[in-house]
Amino acid sequence: MKIEYTGRHIEVTPALKAHVEGQFARIEHLFAGKPAKAQVIIEVERGRHRSEIVVKWRNEILTATTSNSDMYLSLSQTVSKIEKQALKLKNKVIDKSHKAKKAGSIKSAAVEVAPEPATPRIIRTRRYAVKPMSPDEAAHELNGDGNSFLVFRNADTDKVSVIYSRKDGNYGLIEP
Repeated sequence: MKIEYTGRHIEVTPALKAHVEGQFARIEHLFAGKPAKAQVIIEVERGRHRSEIVVKWRNEILTATTSNSDMYLSLSQTVSKIEKQALKLKNKVIDKSHKAKKAGSIKSAAVEVAPEPATPRIIRTRRYAVKPMSPDEAAHELNGDGNSFLVFRNADTDKVSVIYSRKDGNYGLIEP
């Protein structure tokens, strides 16, 4: 892992560098595989030691900031926050890859499927707008529509009816 240091109002001492590198060595296993680049920013302002770490890894940016009265404690807490974020990201990547099915297993599974006995199923194709009209208007609309049936609301009885074309060329009317 490549680590860059920036100090604001403080000199970055070799002891601080060694502490940060020791903390990152503890979590180095999380960043295995893809190289990571870390930017460590330490700052002292009014007696508060603030540390910020920005890690670029796997096309992601992990950021953590901690402010404390001790610089070493602040750096340790910030690295712990980065560890949590990296672990969450790594688990997300692992879960995503484990859910994927290999193309070979999908193909073989499709071949092994035994055909089920043919039982009739209800397949919903579309919804019909039930318009109020007379049976004569429904027959006229069915003739121009090209369908073999039409569901409509009978304007005289205000009940849902079905008109269909028969094989002999006439129309059949189904009323409840």
